[in-house]
Amino acid sequence: MTVLDPDLNAGRTAARSKKVPRQRDHGVRVEPLLALEWSHAIETAGGIGIAAAPAESRRAWIHRADEQQVLAMYRAVRAVDANAPAPWWLRALDRGKLPSRAAGFAVEDEVSELLLSRPGWVYVPWAAEGEVGYWEFVPSESGVYGPAEPTTVQFTDRHPGWVDLLPAHRGPGLRQPIEFTPAELREQIEDLENIA
Repeated sequence: MTVLDPDLNAGRTAARSKKVPRQRDHGVRVEPLLALEWSHAIETAGGIGIAAAPAESRRAWIHRADEQQVLAMYRAVRAVDANAPAPWWLRALDRGKLPSRAAGFAVEDEVSELLLSRPGWVYVPWAAEGEVGYWEFVPSESGVYGPAEPTTVQFTDRHPGWVDLLPAHRGPGLRQPIEFTPAELREQIEDLENIA
C-alpha cells in the first residue's frame, strides 16, 4: 500500500531557522501490510462456492505456494498476531507436529473418502476465516426432543489424531469434542451414526 507523507513544511514561514532542516515534500513511503497480505494468502481464489470436500476448496495461495514460503509468511504474521487465522494443518506444521502440508491434505482426503461414501454426511465449507470446513451428519439434526446441533467431524491441531468428533447436542452447554484418528473414525463410523 502506498502512503503519502504529509507535507511537513506546510505552514512554515519562509524565514525558518537554519537549524531546522527542510522536510521532504510528499515523498512516497511504502508500508507492508502483513495482515492484508495474509488475508489474501488464505482467501480461496474464486470464492469457496459449493465444495463437496476440503480438496475442492484448496485454491488459496497457502495451498499452492512453496511450503517453506507459506510457513515463513505464517510465522511472520504470528509474530504480530498470535491468533492469526490459519488452517489446522498449517498450525500443526508450524509447531513441527505435522511433517508437511501434503500430510495434512492426506488426513483431510482420508476422512473425506470415508464420509463421502456414507449417506447423510455433508461437507460444510464455510468455516472460520482461514480454517478448513467440517462435516455434519444431517440425520442427527432432529430427534424426539427437537432440533439439535448435528454430529460434526472437524479437523484440529489440538492432538496428533487430527480429527475431532462433536456428538449431536441439544440444550444448553458446550459440546465436548472426542479425539479420533481417521482410522478410528473409519472403525467406529457405523456406531457413531447409530448413536446420532
